[in-house]
Amino acid sequence: MVTIRLNPNPNLVFFFSLLVFSSSSITMQCSPSSTINGFSADAGTMPPTSPLVSFLQSLQSAALKTFGPNSFDPKLYVDLPLKHGLAATKAAFSDLTPSPCDGKIPATKLKVFLARYFEEAGSDLVLALPVDFVPEPEGFLPNVENPIVRAWALEVHSLWKNLSRRVSDSVKDHPEMHTLLPLPEPVVVPGSRFHEVYYWDSYWTIRGLLASKMYDTAKAIVCNLISLIDTYGHVLNGARSYYSNRSQPPLLSSMVFDIYKRTGDLVLVKKALPALLKEHCFWNSGIHTVAIKDVHGRRHTLSRYYAMWNKPRPESATIDEESASKLSNDVEKEKFYRELASTAESGWDFSSRWMSNSSDLTTLSTTSILPVDLNAFLFKMEHDISFFAELVGDGFTSEKFKKASKARYAAMKSIFWNATMEQWLDYWLIDESDDELVYQWKAENQNHNIFASNFIPMWIETYSSDRTNVNKIVDSLKRSGLVHAAGIATSLSNTGEQWDFPNGWAPLQHMIAEGLAKSGSMKARSVAEDIAIKWIKTNYAAYNTTGAMHEKYDVEACGKIGGGGEYKPQTGFGWSNGVVLAFLEEFGWPLDRDIGC
Repeated sequence: MVTIRLNPNPNLVFFFSLLVFSSSSITMQCSPSSTINGFSADAGTMPPTSPLVSFLQSLQSAALKTFGPNSFDPKLYVDLPLKHGLAATKAAFSDLTPSPCDGKIPATKLKVFLARYFEEAGSDLVLALPVDFVPEPEGFLPNVENPIVRAWALEVHSLWKNLSRRVSDSVKDHPEMHTLLPLPEPVVVPGSRFHEVYYWDSYWTIRGLLASKMYDTAKAIVCNLISLIDTYGHVLNGARSYYSNRSQPPLLSSMVFDIYKRTGDLVLVKKALPALLKEHCFWNSGIHTVAIKDVHGRRHTLSRYYAMWNKPRPESATIDEESASKLSNDVEKEKFYRELASTAESGWDFSSRWMSNSSDLTTLSTTSILPVDLNAFLFKMEHDISFFAELVGDGFTSEKFKKASKARYAAMKSIFWNATMEQWLDYWLIDESDDELVYQWKAENQNHNIFASNFIPMWIETYSSDRTNVNKIVDSLKRSGLVHAAGIATSLSNTGEQWDFPNGWAPLQHMIAEGLAKSGSMKARSVAEDIAIKWIKTNYAAYNTTGAMHEKYDVEACGKIGGGGEYKPQTGFGWSNGVVLAFLEEFGWPLDRDIGC
């Protein structure tokens, strides 16, 4: 356990970071052990739950008793905006008398109460046509020659209109009536049950928007995420008050980098750089950092997922409580709740990757794992910050982050790389070696199970530019068992969790294929193109059948929709749009290539 000193100030700000601005440079100091949002890993204190969220969780629990588990979505209830003040709503709720025989509020009474005191979930977002949307952008996907594929790509492009929103004025004027957070710019939501902005989804949304030539909409997404850092010290998992206790995979610097490469917008870079320095501190201080010595005794620092929370997640509280019911005491339950929230921070919620027993969710141990992908993202962030700082003339910060990226590169090579498997492997934090809480690397603590994340470092140019190593990694991927008829599987274990076999997810396809494609190896590019073609075909087939893009797909068969997890499979997902458009932009679609399965 990393020692964190308790700071009694409860304000939702980053107390372990300090930005110092001057005309010549921007520097950041991160204290090695600090409190984040009032949370202390040792003391167990956390940012307080708002009165509204606490009440909505009670409503969620009562609704489950009344309506039963069939088609019940707990997230619906914590997303409901109030029509009246909280005090009046709570008073009316307390007047609903449960049945003495089963403790349930009669369904008719609860339905009347919900209609009278709440707006619909998602109603505090208003449809907003993107200012830069045109039905067919100039220069759109010039290498897509097949007319059938081109027509479909334009349909996918048009879906941005369906997912574009702005936060209603009522959220800003009466924040106490909403769990939705105010944002300064229009937003693009994932779709379906997700009525808010999500962090890492936004990267692939932006990649699709760039292919659609919608640069202003892409920049607006970045500005919204910067506003969350300005308020909370990190980008939240999603733009809801109940997500303030965790983040998601840190891809903001990649969003800024890709937009800058397309537009040359130096104003955006200058706006983003201070926020990126804050975010870097979030992931490189306190509870997120771990010290470890490699086999040669060299000390490294790497990062892990670690949510500032040890209660049921409000959006899934009834599910979490049911999962924890088999645990024997409150201490075990609090640890499990922290692992659930930390796994949600990883974006892979849930997967055997984080479990010591793949058949038992209560064995989640995400905070005891150094993840390959998180550290790859941070390595890229350090590269990006160095590049941005050089652009704005801050040589000191540029050099500082160049050194930081070199240190992380050495750490990743020492801790994650497995020369026999020719993959990067997550590392389990099992044994502490001394009083300084520094772990000692042991080969047996690498997770030798195969996950798509084992290949994510290939997305980073530093790794993909090593031609000799790339070809070995390509061979490793081909024999891994991950590559199937419709794309790359998330893992080899079929556990029923959504981030396991046979599900394939758009971000993983894109990062691996893009990394291989830009490596310069013809062998690697051929494999990348094969992955992209399979993924485009499965999206097209499912779209033709259902009329929608989907959150995840079953990679065993072309056009088959994915499943599993704690909620029903969702449609209308922005990152699926984004990856299809990005793939078509990169690889094109010749006239004579069949789109059918």
